[in-house]
Amino acid sequence: MLILTVCTGNTCRSPMAEGILKEMISKKGLDIEVKSAGIFAVNGANASNNSIMALKEIGIDISEHRSNLIDEELIRKSDLILTMTNSHKQGLINRFPDARDKIFLLYEYSEGIPKDIIDPFGGSLVEYKIVRDEIYNAVESVIKKISEE
Repeated sequence: MLILTVCTGNTCRSPMAEGILKEMISKKGLDIEVKSAGIFAVNGANASNNSIMALKEIGIDISEHRSNLIDEELIRKSDLILTMTNSHKQGLINRFPDARDKIFLLYEYSEGIPKDIIDPFGGSLVEYKIVRDEIYNAVESVIKKISEE
């Protein structure tokens, strides 16, 4: 199984979600691959410093992350695509209509709630920690849901 997390630039939210997912999957011993990408990403950019620091605080290292631009191959290979906002979800569905059944908002998939994860880009470390904690809690629910299937 391949889970893809998606945000705008693939430097803040989706790399945090990818890092958290990988950590939880590893601890549970699940056979799941995780990648992340951005709708408007520039290939090869580093994760934001605040994303790196927010995750380092909880023992997760994403310092080697490099951004990826979403493409058709990544969409095709992914079994579950988790977006950070409804606009990301709708944008992907518009571009890749055949993938509509595997594209969900992170909160929609984890909690059944159509809620966006706000973009902390340019914000303080405190804002990044708030987003990290939101993502962490949602990802815990994702792992629980996948483990039960």
